[in-house]
Amino acid sequence: MEPVLSVAEMERVDALAAGRVDALMDAAGFSVAMSATAMGVGYGSVVRVLAGRGNNGGDGYVAARYLARRGAAVTVHHLGLPNVESVAGRAMQAAARMGIRIEPIGDVVAGDLVIDALFGTGFRGELPAVAVPWTVIGVPVLSVDIPSGVSGDTGLATGASFHAQRTATFHRLKTGHVLGDGPDLCGVVDLYDIGLVGGEPVVWRFTDDDVVPCVRPRTAHKWSVGAVATIGGTRGLTGAAVLAARSAIAAGAGMSAILTTSGTAQAYEIMAPDIVAIQAGENETWVDASTVLDHLSRFDALIVGPGLEREDPRFVTDLAAGFEGTLVLDAGALDTPEIIDTLARRPGSTILTPHAGEFERLAGSHPTPDAVLDLAERAEAVVLAKGNPTKVAGDGELIVVDAGGPELATIGTGDVLAGMIGAFCACGLQPIEAATTAAHIHGVAGRSLQEKETVSAPALVREIAATMASYLSSMVDPRRP
Repeated sequence: MEPVLSVAEMERVDALAAGRVDALMDAAGFSVAMSATAMGVGYGSVVRVLAGRGNNGGDGYVAARYLARRGAAVTVHHLGLPNVESVAGRAMQAAARMGIRIEPIGDVVAGDLVIDALFGTGFRGELPAVAVPWTVIGVPVLSVDIPSGVSGDTGLATGASFHAQRTATFHRLKTGHVLGDGPDLCGVVDLYDIGLVGGEPVVWRFTDDDVVPCVRPRTAHKWSVGAVATIGGTRGLTGAAVLAARSAIAAGAGMSAILTTSGTAQAYEIMAPDIVAIQAGENETWVDASTVLDHLSRFDALIVGPGLEREDPRFVTDLAAGFEGTLVLDAGALDTPEIIDTLARRPGSTILTPHAGEFERLAGSHPTPDAVLDLAERAEAVVLAKGNPTKVAGDGELIVVDAGGPELATIGTGDVLAGMIGAFCACGLQPIEAATTAAHIHGVAGRSLQEKETVSAPALVREIAATMASYLSSMVDPRRP
């Protein structure tokens, strides 16, 4: 997984390299120039570098030198000159000796590219008024480290900010690149190695290289490669449970069954003849968890919630307390805040999959990184907080999954994700591996499907099966259940 640092940790890493700051700034500025070149800057291009007084501005002065050597017409518009004895001051003087025009920032002037080297990750407060008109200049923007106006820690822009088409950053991603408004305002993020070492991540970013789905050994049978049961859909809401159950099969489960009440048994038999339906309750709705638990001894994972209307809270808590396999709680099963106390005492692992509204009902707060970590600790569970990015917390770690996009904001796609998580747990992945891998493949499949047709939940299930086949065919050293 890709490590993501806080601003304070990145400052600590920078401080450890204090003896070679000029070389580091030269490498950073050269990297910025490379990103500018990737954006089409070349001989005759008009480049406006907006430079602050600190090291971010120093990177801008170095980039100005390299681009001028390439034949670009570069002007640096400064927001105050750096101390001449500082590393940024030395970079400014080198640019001046090359004949690069350096002048105070003023009215917006035309150009082919604006390089935003004003503040970077150290930004606090609001942009100076003189810089605000430059944020809406209408030409491409390349930001250094992070767009000015955006918090390097939270990714939030509380006032005017630059909207970059590309951002050049160094050593490691920062939390502001992956959280809040950062993914929208950073554009394409170019990450450059400039010779720094170390740093303790505060967040991890899941990448395609981290996908290791289970594959089936030669002697596999349907019960040995993962059995998943789903409890959900009450009368009129049966489609959600069908989506979860079919998704579990698409993700690789060998057995997928829906447990029904007397009120839904016939509906499932008609709707989903490909899925095993087990009538586990004689009432119209779910009442007695003990009768359900009697049917679950052979199942590795249990999904509770898709299409489940609010039941007697004791039904969900009794299920959680009595089932010994991995429990995935989704949708209707998350309407019971008192479930948290039960989860910390249950015999098996638990994964919670709330969207933002469900998270607030469970935790009493927005799904901030700290709040997601706190809920995971209190419940002794893995928490997958759906969103863009999706945040997954467990065992004291926070992982962001950003493979998906707005195409997944469609009814039923959350049920599909629940089924995938259940399948990956059932085949042997650890809960946090199952949650992050499912969220990533779910996002990859959604984007792939969007290129062919409008995303719908049934079509997404089919696309997941194709995406899984693609990953499995490319694996060199697969993990076997």
